[in-house]
Amino acid sequence: MLVLERGRRWSAETFPRAPGDPWVWDVTNPAKRNGWLDFRIQRGVSVAMGAGVGGGSLIYANVQLEAPREHFENGWPADITYDELRPYYARVDDMLKPRPVPDRQIHERLKLVRQGAAAIGHEDRFRSLPLAITFDDEWHHGLDGKFDVRHSKPWTNEHGRTQGTCVHCGDCYLGCPTTARNTLDLNYLARAETLGADVRPLHLVRSISPDGAGYQVHFDRIEQGRLIPGSVAADRVIIAAGSLGSTELLLRCRDEHRTLPGISPTLGHGWSANGDFMTVAVQEMVVNPTHGPTITAANDFLDGGVRGNRFIIQDGGFPEFLRGVMESKLKFDVRNLTFSLMVFSIAWALGRQGKIEHMMPWFGQSVDAGNGRLYLGRRLVAPWQKRLKLDWNAKASRQVIDAIHEMHCQLAQATRGRPLAPVLWTWFKQLVTPHPLGGCRMADDVAHGVVDHRGEVFGYPNLFVVDGSIIPGAIGLNPSKTIAAIAERAASLMRA
Repeated sequence: MLVLERGRRWSAETFPRAPGDPWVWDVTNPAKRNGWLDFRIQRGVSVAMGAGVGGGSLIYANVQLEAPREHFENGWPADITYDELRPYYARVDDMLKPRPVPDRQIHERLKLVRQGAAAIGHEDRFRSLPLAITFDDEWHHGLDGKFDVRHSKPWTNEHGRTQGTCVHCGDCYLGCPTTARNTLDLNYLARAETLGADVRPLHLVRSISPDGAGYQVHFDRIEQGRLIPGSVAADRVIIAAGSLGSTELLLRCRDEHRTLPGISPTLGHGWSANGDFMTVAVQEMVVNPTHGPTITAANDFLDGGVRGNRFIIQDGGFPEFLRGVMESKLKFDVRNLTFSLMVFSIAWALGRQGKIEHMMPWFGQSVDAGNGRLYLGRRLVAPWQKRLKLDWNAKASRQVIDAIHEMHCQLAQATRGRPLAPVLWTWFKQLVTPHPLGGCRMADDVAHGVVDHRGEVFGYPNLFVVDGSIIPGAIGLNPSKTIAAIAERAASLMRA
């Protein structure tokens, strides 16, 4: 088995930490800029994606939640039901081993979520969340220098990879310095390598073309700042480049290279931002948002109890890196201009509102309209080239996003906080999501989707898509466990 990964193989020793480090994946020049984060600014929604061996798990918040049973009653292929996925959800648990934050390690953000629920009469909606993190039950907040990596206990996981235990340092998004997060490079991919898989970083797949009973996969290899073309033949090809990556690859194969002309006309349709939204509040109490796992708890409104809107509210965290910028411990680096402008602008705007230790990021996810469309459009500065574009209208999702914001404000005020105006949404109706879904959605037939219930592309035997792009609509909560269960099921059916 061969795995082609566009990004690098990262480790605790190579994670970016300073402003001049390789933070940015530049889709227009990946040979020169192939860093940690791929941030795409699209019409209406900006998308944050990980770039590296392990994919989105490198930057996600470790939350492992199952979609509610009723979520599968509409819009999914008939073969996909909650009962059908239950054994595959269990397999994901066996691999990622999620658990809530231990009682002795609960921090201020988790307490705020619980206090807020009680203050507004919804204490029954509170829950501590299962996280794919290895905790040490002996760690506690009374330790001297409690966030220091010296308190992490090394161990070897069942796949032969060395990990550590969590010291609540707050760097989940930017790569855990103790390797306590159970990211895919440490389990699923590690197991694949143990079984003989060849994982090749810095390989960008450009197109796929039929070749007899199989396919030719054409790629560029990044080597010493250059792109070196190559190709490989395969009887079976599985695409797992995420919502934007997989959709763009198939769009180029169908519409640009014309190697896969029979792909469904629904390709690109049904894209969703999973209703992601964040409100920052300045709380009276000390919150310390740069410490502890990024997300730890939730108030669940997915039953539609707030005027029919289905959403979930969670605590959020900031990386310690942001504190360094806000407190002028880290300096602007012109070598990383785009990244520095973004981060230092955020730090400046937040710094005008108060001290970071009093800030509470309230996160929300919801069942939005899922009405986006990804397509190839001409570049403004080079019209002879085409890039991936998004057509997304906020109008159909405005009610549920506004409901999230109202609940954020209610929870903040109930816990003596002052919610800050979400400028991007209020003025521009612009969202930011780390949970893009759809574009190659699964369905019962080619008229309604790109792939079947197994992830196989209609009309192209042994060509599969297995990632968030095949999810047919917003899940309304952290989608990684459902995506993983769908992948477990697809793998099981391929072996049958």
